[in-house]
Amino acid sequence: MTAPARMMSTGTLPTAAARGRARGRFLEGIGFYAFVIGFVVFCMAPFIWTLLTSFKGPTTIYETPIRYLPIPFDLVNYRLIFELDRFRWALVNSVIVASSATAISLVIGSICAYAIARLDFPCKNLLLALVLAIAMFPGIAIIGPLFKQFNAWGLTNNYLALILPNVTFTLPICIWTLTAFFSDLPIELEESARVDGCTRMQAFYKIVVPLAAPGVFTAAILLFIHAWNEFLFARTFMSQPNRLTATVAIAQFEGADIAAQYPWGQITAASIVITLPLVLLVLIFQRRIVSGLTAGAVKG
Repeated sequence: MTAPARMMSTGTLPTAAARGRARGRFLEGIGFYAFVIGFVVFCMAPFIWTLLTSFKGPTTIYETPIRYLPIPFDLVNYRLIFELDRFRWALVNSVIVASSATAISLVIGSICAYAIARLDFPCKNLLLALVLAIAMFPGIAIIGPLFKQFNAWGLTNNYLALILPNVTFTLPICIWTLTAFFSDLPIELEESARVDGCTRMQAFYKIVVPLAAPGVFTAAILLFIHAWNEFLFARTFMSQPNRLTATVAIAQFEGADIAAQYPWGQITAASIVITLPLVLLVLIFQRRIVSGLTAGAVKG
């Protein structure tokens, strides 16, 4: 084989192989991003449809063929739900219950998680497994005994009837989440504080808690979302209209406060209203949530 032929053969083949590999990587990238976009659209489609429906008038919702965009744009559904005393009270009740349950769970759970992370005692892993098992326990299995007990104590239609069960089911999540964060913190910082005269509790809330702020914020968001979306206990323990939470109030729109048999416009508007605080919380604290969820993922 002559020299030009060898140069052509040795020069062409690697170039073609490189082009093939580049084309393969390009197609893989397109496929990956197409999958991500399709997955996001699939997840967001119900929320987007609910949002668009909430801005439709009472006649536009039932038009055939379906009008996908809210033309004309109408805020009548939002005006109708905020004219309802029951729904306004429901928003206030949800804020009180979710905030109280989150605060109590954070205070108790952070102390328990710190003790589990720092103290050496037998069956520590078994205790953590039992704590997590409590969070998985179905609420419907204890709804009857709880109702009977709360009724005997006079706690029905009382905020405590919702706060206490919510704390019971959110506390294990808080303990499990914060234990991992506290375990990753260097114990030398606490020992230095103890040498300088701090008690163990002072070292905890002056040194450990500020350092574990991303984990605390992450746990707080998760607990608040869980308590905000709770339906079973609120539906069972609350019967007075001014004691219902937002999730129960929406479920009772049909025939209770609104004359329409299926008030889809008001239901979608109320769903957007109770979802918006959760979205805002995630957007405001997204950096802390991400840093909290990824903390401890890389060692050294």
